[in-house]
Amino acid sequence: MALYCIGDIQGCDSALERLLDTIGFSASRDTVYLLGDLVNRGPDSAAVLRRCARHGDAIRCLLGNHDLHLLAAAHGARKPSRRDTLASVLDAPDRNALLDWLQQQPLARTHAHAGQPLLMVHAGVVPDWTAADTLARAQEVNAVLRSPDLPAFLHTMYGNTPDRWSDTLTGTDRLRVIVNVLTRMRFCSPEGVMDFESTEGASAAPAGLMPWFEAPGRRTAGTLTAFGHWSTLGWLNRSDLLGLDTGCVWGGCLSAVRFGATLAERELLQVHCEQAQAPG
Repeated sequence: MALYCIGDIQGCDSALERLLDTIGFSASRDTVYLLGDLVNRGPDSAAVLRRCARHGDAIRCLLGNHDLHLLAAAHGARKPSRRDTLASVLDAPDRNALLDWLQQQPLARTHAHAGQPLLMVHAGVVPDWTAADTLARAQEVNAVLRSPDLPAFLHTMYGNTPDRWSDTLTGTDRLRVIVNVLTRMRFCSPEGVMDFESTEGASAAPAGLMPWFEAPGRRTAGTLTAFGHWSTLGWLNRSDLLGLDTGCVWGGCLSAVRFGATLAERELLQVHCEQAQAPG
């Protein structure tokens, strides 16, 4: 059995198919984790969701900001923008089944491999959270996504405040911060105050900010954390970090990591992608 992580797909189903062929994926043998942003901007989001759903537990997914945006659009909480390509899902005959499947997916996952923990999120983790905290906070949101409260929650999900986690947060503010941490964050202050404006690479951090994974005292340091979301960061491979958004939808690559006998043994496998949209 082989273990893989794959970065942002964003509706590029043909690239996903080619990458699965490249890695020799077998649903009966292998486990693949997709790190969020399954849909949007690319040409066939519905096909991506169908492919994931039919493979059952062999392909395990996270929710990213674009996946939540699809749910918000489906429930009338957000209007699709001119750059969105969500119609293949919203107008699909199996729309309800696809959306029901999507809202069952978590915002964070862990996997034990050779006795070592792998933590997976779409965007990042604030410095205050341990891996266990991350899973617990994600579960708070997942419980709402899977409940009758979903439409009401989606109407209040968007916003940049509060911009810092606190254990004292409650209600909508608490859930919004959790969503922003796990699906939107790139930069933060040393104290964990998040920024949502800059989408540049790590070397272009705004004044007083740093990539979330450089925050001093980060409590997930030492736990291998795989994430996507940050195409201008690109491929990042450190002892305790894996960044896997390599800009497939922008004409970059779709990337997978195959783990060996331990999490430290890693092989990068990529397919080049046709540009679905121009950055901007």
